[in-house]
Amino acid sequence: MTVRQANEDDVARVESLLKTNELPHRDVRSKPECFFVARSGTAVVGIGGVERYGANGLLRSVVVTEPNRGQGYGTTLCNALEDRARADGVETLYLLTTTAEAFFSQRGYEGVARADVPSSIQGTTEFADLCPDSAVCMQTHL
Repeated sequence: MTVRQANEDDVARVESLLKTNELPHRDVRSKPECFFVARSGTAVVGIGGVERYGANGLLRSVVVTEPNRGQGYGTTLCNALEDRARADGVETLYLLTTTAEAFFSQRGYEGVARADVPSSIQGTTEFADLCPDSAVCMQTHL
């Protein structure tokens, strides 16, 4: 599997995959540089994003296509996204999830109160507008 930064040709696919999986998608066109595409051969098997705010980052919208779930692609994609964030100087990575708390807990993420998250992350579109208040907030130190 390879992971690369999304390009203009990927934007519609990223939006569609996020929408199909009921993940935040309304801001993809305004932040295409944040998204990454995972491929196995020529097939897109997943996508994810990282927004960087100094030493803090937001891991967002990680999804593996339905027929490719359970094959380790999610783990490999998250490893690549975390490696990229680390290389870009991110020390703490935050996320919001409504469905994948157990997956991220196994990866070492821990729950954190939204109020304890840095204001730069709280001010993101995902935190302020796109994710429901019921989403679990988590963090990990890279």
